[in-house]
Amino acid sequence: MAAELSERKHTILRAIIQNYLETGEPVGSRTLSKSTDLKLSSATIRNEMADLEDLGYIFQPHTSAGRIPSDKGYRLYVDMLMQDKEQELEELKSVMLEKTDRVEKVLKQAAKVLAANTNYATMVSSPVNRRNSLKFIQLSPVDAHQIVAVIVMSGNVIKNKIIDVGEMLGNETLLKLNMLLNTTLNGMSIEEINLGLIARLKEQAGIHSNVISDVLDAVADIIQVEDDMEIYTSGATNIFKYPELSDKQSAQEILNAFEEKQQLAELVTETLSSEENHGIQVYIGDEAPVKTMRDCSVVTATYDLGDGMKGTIGIIGPKRMDYEHVMKTLKTLQSKLDAINKKDG
Repeated sequence: MAAELSERKHTILRAIIQNYLETGEPVGSRTLSKSTDLKLSSATIRNEMADLEDLGYIFQPHTSAGRIPSDKGYRLYVDMLMQDKEQELEELKSVMLEKTDRVEKVLKQAAKVLAANTNYATMVSSPVNRRNSLKFIQLSPVDAHQIVAVIVMSGNVIKNKIIDVGEMLGNETLLKLNMLLNTTLNGMSIEEINLGLIARLKEQAGIHSNVISDVLDAVADIIQVEDDMEIYTSGATNIFKYPELSDKQSAQEILNAFEEKQQLAELVTETLSSEENHGIQVYIGDEAPVKTMRDCSVVTATYDLGDGMKGTIGIIGPKRMDYEHVMKTLKTLQSKLDAINKKDG
């Protein structure tokens, strides 16, 4: 913010620019007093506008007309917008980091409690987004040859991607590209961003169409990556408590699956993609999506943190497991994890 301007002058300048951007007509004091929430008289607004004109932020294109923004006025407006967006992103990042940290602790604890409560092997996956869509993109300069794209997806998942550009992009250019990307792509999933849409965006971006291509490539990479999924396990050695499992090679296979976690990730992916409802799935023997668990029963449930963020809770034990107790315990934990979202909402 420019030190020479009071808060009221800032507010009036912003109102003038926004009004002019919408109408393309010079803005007068009466228009501002009627069409905004300034709650100021026309006389007061006129005085402030005279000061803004003296300071070079607005000018009168011809006698007895209203005022329009000067380059200096636009520059201040763009700087304020960039500052506001940076602040919003910083606040969003800190909230999400805090929430992620809290969820991670809850999930680790959940796996332990579940193993202790059931005497079986347990796993809880971190939430992943099954219907990834874009909420917000912000492009900001890094240096003369690079920009950073901050991409916010549904579930407030935030990713950063450095993009090489062949030229220095000014704030006005980046602001225009930000507005173009956000007005077109907001709320869209990667499947909806088709070739026709990309061609239209590139055409609208003109000489900066290559930047749009790079940003969309970054979005596609980020949305399709699901390596971020963490799997928290507990009680794998409980398998040895059951003779029908501990005497077989399957016990070692299950322990390996719990150590390497790749097969558990497949189990989570299978559960999340095949489960239409929000209920509990029971896989007995050969029904299990993971081959190493063919001598076991696997019971899974999906929890939902909102905004498409879902994860899986799983219990692996012998076929003679106490199904009633397992389902009751899973249902309770599922409700508790679902409630995390309500608390944060």
